Amino acid sequence: MSDGDDHCANDAAGPPPAGGPPYADCVLCQEPTEYPESYKGITLCPRCEWQEAQRTACSG
Repeated sequence: MSDGDDHCANDAAGPPPAGGPPYADCVLCQEPTEYPESYKGITLCPRCEWQEAQRTACSG
């Protein structure tokens, strides 16, 4: 593995945490997330975010 081989690094910045309600709904389970309702984009609750990370994690 070379120093430049970081294809598994996740540099994507997520949405900023909300300071309080209203919270955006999770796009997978519709539970409230930690993100503001005004955020445009994919928002996941902590449980779905963890499960998605497990699905996309590097396997070796």
